[in-house]
Amino acid sequence: MTGFSDADALDDPVGASLRGHHAHLARRLGAAATYVPGVATFSAVPAEPDAEAWADLAKLLGPGEFADMFSCPAVPPPDWEPVFVLEGRQMIWAGHDGPDPSGAEIDSGIVELGAESVPEMLDLIERTRPGPFWPRTHELGTYLGIRDGGTLVAMVGERLRPPGWTEISAVCTAPEARGRGHAVRLLCALIARVVARGDRPFLHVAEENSGALALYERLGFETRKHVTFRGFRTP
Repeated sequence: MTGFSDADALDDPVGASLRGHHAHLARRLGAAATYVPGVATFSAVPAEPDAEAWADLAKLLGPGEFADMFSCPAVPPPDWEPVFVLEGRQMIWAGHDGPDPSGAEIDSGIVELGAESVPEMLDLIERTRPGPFWPRTHELGTYLGIRDGGTLVAMVGERLRPPGWTEISAVCTAPEARGRGHAVRLLCALIARVVARGDRPFLHVAEENSGALALYERLGFETRKHVTFRGFRTP
């Protein structure tokens, strides 16, 4: 890895994804953009949005709709209703001081999850609450899982895709299957896939999630910056 000097695309991961790899999943109006319904609620405006950009996003989403501004530092006009604020970190896999993911894909206990797996993916998300996940979220990238007796008990997947980067997300394990190393196996397998195609892994994590922070640091992720996640409702 080359460090953080070439990570400028990560300053606007939602906007960069919607302009690039996820353009086919985007809705746009003027300077504003968001994902199509059922994929994600993340929205993007320019780094220094003016009143017109916020008006475009409000019109794009519709009145009284949820705008997940993710890590965007800009704050909308005062008539936008705050929904949540969450402190977190953006972390980059540095490729050292952690398990070597090479060869992880040969793990025969790991399966790729597609559209046919959506009902059980949604059920696992409901039980574990790792973050937002919708019926079409799996279209953002590759999702991997582990089944026990035919039941999906652990999952990980790809989310945002700024140029040269892939965000790892939806890391979750059913309560009854924890402590068996499923998360490490899945993370190593997905890191291997991301690196093999020439991208670099990164992720976001809530500051309060100390267990996840410790796991990611063990696997070689380093904090690039602290971020604040915010959501609003349009006027």
